[in-house]
Amino acid sequence: MNTATDDATLFPNLAMPRPLRGQLLKWIGNKQRFATELISYLPDRFGTYIEPFIGSGAVLGTLAPHRAMAGDAFAPLVEIWSTLRHDPKRVVDWYAERHALIGVMGKGAAYAHVRASYNERANGADLLFLSRACYGGVVRFRKSDGFMSTPCGVHDPIPVAKFAARAMEWHQRVAGTEFIHCDYQELMARAQPGDVVYCDPPYVDSQAILYGAQAFRLGELFEAIALCKQRGVFVALSIDGTKKSGKNVVAIDPPSDLFRREVLVNCGRSMLKRFQMDGQTLEGEVVSDRLLLTA
Repeated sequence: MNTATDDATLFPNLAMPRPLRGQLLKWIGNKQRFATELISYLPDRFGTYIEPFIGSGAVLGTLAPHRAMAGDAFAPLVEIWSTLRHDPKRVVDWYAERHALIGVMGKGAAYAHVRASYNERANGADLLFLSRACYGGVVRFRKSDGFMSTPCGVHDPIPVAKFAARAMEWHQRVAGTEFIHCDYQELMARAQPGDVVYCDPPYVDSQAILYGAQAFRLGELFEAIALCKQRGVFVALSIDGTKKSGKNVVAIDPPSDLFRREVLVNCGRSMLKRFQMDGQTLEGEVVSDRLLLTA
């Protein structure tokens, strides 16, 4: 395993050096600040990189593999990534059109307008702007009907020119990735011996308000990982670690023979908890992810 985080020559599968200059999407649980550390625990050589919970794409974008598959059960999210790969100008136009509403309507009204459009018909173009403009990047959904309910953020959304530059960089970094709208189990079933799978699923303790998390079952993911391991696929899993929340410490115990080792990755303070506590400072709300590795 490679433990040097600054030598891209050790990763012959990679198309570009790390790191990225900025996020494409604001997204809860974004791993971009820790992506290089996470990547350092992956095999130096592998076949196809597979990410079945694409989210913000932080690890994928930082890794920038020549050959990858990434997917999600959330169709509007996959629409953003697939369009970015094939037609980045269209993604920039999506953002520019919605950002222009701020000058006409004001930020709050523009955000409400786009959110209403998304809730009428879920789509990637609206979701892209909402993810950049919503409070804390916490794109949350009502369990009963999938209604996107996050309020507008206090920040100003990233300017169009700056977003366009990021979109082009991300477009280059995902050029070798096939984006697939599918369940994680379906995507993981495609993994072949020598491939690498990185899983960053919804966190069972804290993310029930997020898309897809209501139906997620960690035990089923463990079963899919076991099948990959049997086929000679390397799997890395980011999951709730020692997460201090008041007096509560999350502890999840996977099957004893599934993972060979684990490391703790300090992720700083919880943005989701900040959202739930209405912006209060969170001196004691520190999240440490467990990175579980099958080899």
